[in-house]
Amino acid sequence: MQARIQFKDRTAIVTGAGGGLGRAHALALAGLGARVVVNDVDEAAARQVAGEITAAGGEAIGIGASVVDEQQVAAMVQRALSAWGRIDILVNNAGILRDRSFAKMDLADFRPVVEVHLMGAFICTKAVWDVMRRQGYGRVVMTTSSSGLYGNFGQANYAAAKMALVGLMQTLAVEGAKYDIRVNCLAPTAATQMTGNVLSSDALARLAPEFVSPGLVALVGEAAPTRAILCGGAGHFERANITLTRGAHVGGGPGAAGRVMALWDAIADRAGEMVPDYGFAQAEHELASTGGETPDILASPRAAAPQS
Repeated sequence: MQARIQFKDRTAIVTGAGGGLGRAHALALAGLGARVVVNDVDEAAARQVAGEITAAGGEAIGIGASVVDEQQVAAMVQRALSAWGRIDILVNNAGILRDRSFAKMDLADFRPVVEVHLMGAFICTKAVWDVMRRQGYGRVVMTTSSSGLYGNFGQANYAAAKMALVGLMQTLAVEGAKYDIRVNCLAPTAATQMTGNVLSSDALARLAPEFVSPGLVALVGEAAPTRAILCGGAGHFERANITLTRGAHVGGGPGAAGRVMALWDAIADRAGEMVPDYGFAQAEHELASTGGETPDILASPRAAAPQS
């Protein structure tokens, strides 16, 4: 499989690529033939990584731009188009931390984290979306986190932003399907500037960013999946899913809340749980449990959504 993954004539943008995971992703893509826009808010770091790529015989441009600045992002996208004529891959990797317990967290801690992770990913994806639609091809990766998927003490801001990216991915994958735009999430465990003060030196060595990048490569190749949440670290990969249990029908009226609690074990039973293909699947499942007919609008994931 590795021998078949190539990116000749493909153009990739990797944000936050001046070091850590982003740098590892950029080098991995370039090593397989991609032309890479190395983005970082630190322009010198971006240019340094781009220099590493060109020194190794690849093609790269280092661009200093903030992912939350629409004009800077638009200029970066235009520069990539002027140089190479297309944008095939976007890796939303840029991020920051402002860890603090929720009791001590204020808006100055919360807002910048959401801005960089969530709004930055939105701005960058929006900037390339029409390009990918016109091409009839695109691969987008959102960088989520186990903190968002499962929670982590002191990271309410980071976790909220990272889980929001999963929701963004889910919808964009549905909307991009007919244009062959595949959108996935990567939840990495890696030794970066954001984890350097948390892990031991032995763990840091085993969690080198380079061990995550093969998963990124798989998510942006021609045969990539879509709507996947791939977790990875130390060379090990797992898939996370947002599931729906079979549940139990309790009806309404007086006593319904008590029946919910009385049937809690059945409602929470994970035997036979499913991974819905789209959001309306929940409503379809719930309506089916009543024995009535499912409305046509819920029978198709596209019926209630605009087609353009």
